[in-house]
Order: sequence, then structure tokens, then C-alpha cells
Amino acid sequence: MSNRYLEGNFAPVSEEITALDLEVAGSLPDWLDGRYLRNGPNPTDTDPETYHWFTGHGMVHGVRLRDGQAQWYRNRFVRSEAVAIELGEPWRGGPVHADMDFASNTNVIGHAGRTFAIVEAGARPYELDDELGTIGVCDFDGTLPGGYTAHPKRDPQTGELHAVSYFWGWGNKVQYSVIDRDARVRKVVDVETTGSPMLHDMSLTESFAVIYDLPVVFDLDLAMTGVGLPYRWDDDYPARVGLLPRDGEASDVQWFDVDQCYVFHPLNAYDEGDRVVIELCRFERMFDADVVRGPEGSLPRLDRWTIDPSAGKVLEETVDDRPQEFPRVDERVVGRRHRYGYTVALDNATDSIEFAGGSILRHDLVANTTEVHSFGAGRGPSEFVMVPASADAAEDDGVLMGYVFDSARTASDLVVLDAGTLETVAEVRLPVRVPHGFHGNWISE
Repeated sequence: MSNRYLEGNFAPVSEEITALDLEVAGSLPDWLDGRYLRNGPNPTDTDPETYHWFTGHGMVHGVRLRDGQAQWYRNRFVRSEAVAIELGEPWRGGPVHADMDFASNTNVIGHAGRTFAIVEAGARPYELDDELGTIGVCDFDGTLPGGYTAHPKRDPQTGELHAVSYFWGWGNKVQYSVIDRDARVRKVVDVETTGSPMLHDMSLTESFAVIYDLPVVFDLDLAMTGVGLPYRWDDDYPARVGLLPRDGEASDVQWFDVDQCYVFHPLNAYDEGDRVVIELCRFERMFDADVVRGPEGSLPRLDRWTIDPSAGKVLEETVDDRPQEFPRVDERVVGRRHRYGYTVALDNATDSIEFAGGSILRHDLVANTTEVHSFGAGRGPSEFVMVPASADAAEDDGVLMGYVFDSARTASDLVVLDAGTLETVAEVRLPVRVPHGFHGNWISE
């Protein structure tokens, strides 16, 4: 039986490699000094009938840039216990949460001079070294009480990480946490939800942590089968968004109803007087068809929600109705009013979600314009991140970077675009392909 998440550029790669002194077409800016890392699923031995894209082993792909050169490319499995056993290696062990030691396959971040591969739904992060070797499970020096999220938000002013984490074993609650600049948890708030939702991401403003309590929820019957992902769309589950004051407690959350939908990824959120504005990629439905193999549902569009606490209402409007996902902003404006946002256009999508893109969209949310960079036939981008040219550069003064699969070479490139014009600055030729995956970040030195 075929499974599209095991075919084409979704298919896993079998070897870990190190390649040095990579070929560069164009000129890399000499101010780029760091690593671009991206995480994604990479199963080693799986049944096409039962494999779900979200459950493959974690593999981090990285490129080191310095002095206008691409010094290395590496891809490394995250050594969870299952991976270590399969590779015939001793597992490094560590403080796992509730025996939830599964693939850290969703995101990879830098914090406090350290590198972490992260996933949601109850597992803890795995710490990696600078060359992507696995150090072990991390509970932030014993301060993390449960699992963690795949999508923390860093406050650009304080440098702290804000997160909302979920775990089916918690029942109807999620957990808001704040990790300080030294990688220790300083605040935890348990927040009651309607049921046990899949809360993939959160938003942050200067005043609030934003919580998405939406109708994709834990399904015990699915979990008992042991096949696929145990979360499903529930028509009877109310869709709502919560505002938790950053210095508040669970009793301070204000909830606001929204139309039935699901959100994997918000673009950004910010305070506007007494209101809160959120821009996000919105699905009408998700996980209501094939729950065994992948994220089947409607096509996502870019929407804006404006929450008016005094009126108790949310104004919902569409910003751009083209299918698109993986939204990112300049990390310096997270939680602040932004002008620009970048998404991956799902050019090949038809009647169901296809997380393989074809072009990059640059949204100017002030001028209400959108520019498109197409990579051409046979080339498909994954998520792109924005790297500013300097700490005080303008919001669009910098570069975008991400992996692009080139079917003609059967390999991938790290493509660097000018964030202001979307013109190609440079392309780093990788000797192998990077399978379509999830999220990554630029980790500056």
C-alpha cells in the first residue's frame, strides 16, 4: 500500500553524513555567522499502512555559515531510546516525562548557548551539541514539571521563552511556562481547557499568552488502536481563544469564542490598545478524514483575528486566501506590531493539505500587498526564516533562508533570499536531499 509521506521528498534518508566546504552559487553575506538548523521526521523501518508523518524519528539537518562560506552540512538522528536501539548504540537516558520518550522531530531551537530538539504532546526536549550530536533528555535542571511544546515564543526584550504545552494524560488542562535566559523554568500555570486539545502552537503579546482551545482533541478509541495519531476533529467541541495575562494565574484567563477551525501556526500577535490582534494560518477543518497517515483537512489561508475584550467578541477576517502555511516574522518583533510576514505558498495543493510548497510569499501587512518568489519547476521549499542584517536593522533588512528540494538534482539547496526584495542572494548546494519536514531556526554565534 502506498503512503505519500514515505514517497518523493517526504521519503526518509538512510545515512548520516558530514560534508565540508560546500559549493555556493552567488555570495553569502559575510555577516552571517551561525547555523541554520531544521528538524523533521525520518523513520527507519515502518509500515506504509500505519505510518503517520508526525511520528517519524527526529533528524536535524544543519549548515554552518561563516565569513561568506558554507563550512559544513550535517544531518543527525536525535538519539531517543528507540533510535539508539535501532542504531545499536547505548541510549544516553535522562529524565523523560511519563515514559513519553518519542521522536523529537518537530523543531530545533537555540537558547542560553545550548541547542534543543523539541516536540509536543508530553515528551521533553533533547539537548544537542554544536555538531548535532545528542547529549540527552533535558528537563532544564529539574525545573520543567512535565513535557514541553514544539513552539515556544522568545520575548525579544527579555530573552525568555514562553510556551503552552499539552499532554493527553493531563486531561482537560494545558500548561503555560516561562523559561528564563539561563534555561530554567521560572513560572508555571495550569490552565483548564474544554477537553484535551492538540495545542500545537501559541502566541505571545507584550501583555498576554494566547491559548488556542480548538476542536482537534484526544480520541481514546484511536489511541487504543495504536495506529496513526490519537487526535481527531470533534464537531461538538467549542472553538475558542484565551488571553492569559503574562503576570497572571489561571483564574485570570479570558475566553472568546471563534468560528469552528484549527490553527497549527500563528504568524504573530500584538496588543493594539485594549485589543489583541492575531494573524494566523487558519484551517476550516483538520484531522477529519485520514487520521492514520497525515494532516488531512481543508486548505489553510492567512486570517486576522481582532479580540475586543470589552465587547467580548472576536472580529475574524481574511488577509490572503491563497493556500499557505509555515508563517514566520522577524524574531525581533515577536509579540510586537509587525509589518512583514513570510509564508510558504502551497502551490501544489488541491482539495487537501499538502505540506510541500512551491513559492514564498512576502506579506506587507501595512500596504496590504503580497510579493511572490517562485523557485521554478521541480523545486519545492520548506519553511523559511528571517535573519536580520544587524540588531538594529530595519524589519525587512536581512535575508530569508530555508531548504529547497531540487528534483532535477535529487538533492536540496540552502537558499538565501533578500528579505526586502525576495531576490536570490545565494544558494548552498547540498550533496543530499533534505526531506520535507517541519521547523527550524537560525542560531547565531
